Amino acid sequence: MILLVIDMQKGLVDEDLYAFDTFSERTTRLVDAARKNNVEVIFVQHDAGPGSGMSAGDEDFEIIDRIVPKEGEKVFVKTINSCFGNKDFKQYLKQQADKRLMIIGLQTNYCIDATVKSAFERGYDVIIPEGTNSTFDNDYMSGETAVRYYNDDVWEGLADAVTFEEALEILGE
Repeated sequence: MILLVIDMQKGLVDEDLYAFDTFSERTTRLVDAARKNNVEVIFVQHDAGPGSGMSAGDEDFEIIDRIVPKEGEKVFVKTINSCFGNKDFKQYLKQQADKRLMIIGLQTNYCIDATVKSAFERGYDVIIPEGTNSTFDNDYMSGETAVRYYNDDVWEGLADAVTFEEALEILGE
């Protein structure tokens, strides 16, 4: 099992996210549980390019303080929605015997969605814990609608949606 933490960056983790308090608490608890139980945690950051405010060297690019990577934890940078766009990430995962990915982070309708679909296409078993991905309202739908749509409909058959309690059990809690 690998806990894949996507785009939990200072410029994205914001109280305007859908169900912010639940999302924040649950993602932190899963990272803590994985670390406690020697489950590998991999972080991925989105680099939107120079001048965007979300690029290497920018404060908003940094992973939030409460889950900042520990020494030895892998961190990959991506420039497209799917984590699999990073060749080093893709190669690293190929070398791992365990093909189970628990995916948490931001944003449901962008990088989480693209990564879930890419992982499924590559034969990974994808686990999506309840309340551990989120997004913002946009011109087309509310954050709540987007989260429910992807978690309850789009990813059906591509990922195993589990309760938060089940996710903790999977991580050894």
